[in-house]
Amino acid sequence: MTKELWICIVIVILICVGDFFTQKYTKLCINEADSELRKLRRELMQENVDAEKTKTVMNELQEKWGKRHPKLSYYIEHDEIEKVETELAGINGYIEIEEYKEAVVEIDKNIYILEHIKNKNLFNLENIF
Repeated sequence: MTKELWICIVIVILICVGDFFTQKYTKLCINEADSELRKLRRELMQENVDAEKTKTVMNELQEKWGKRHPKLSYYIEHDEIEKVETELAGINGYIEIEEYKEAVVEIDKNIYILEHIKNKNLFNLENIF
């Protein structure tokens, strides 16, 4: 009986430690993407939008997200990650055709999705039960 109890305790500890590290990585990725999106949003809200600068910022954001995507997909639902990628593609498309107001709307949607992912993966009683 005590052997089984120790095995259960070790498993629970491993799950908690693993969850701690995945939450930390998720928060890092989402906060980084969120800050880049907010920076891009501020850039697009200006009267004289620098098209080259916004394209550069968008390309950097897509590169960073592309690097982090494979690791996040290990433990986050693929639907959630695909929503972020779809919104990023939409933002990029609107920036390419210089429809900046529409790009701002897509940025707001993407920020909401990122916050949803972060809150959904928190380790709290609401998400456990």
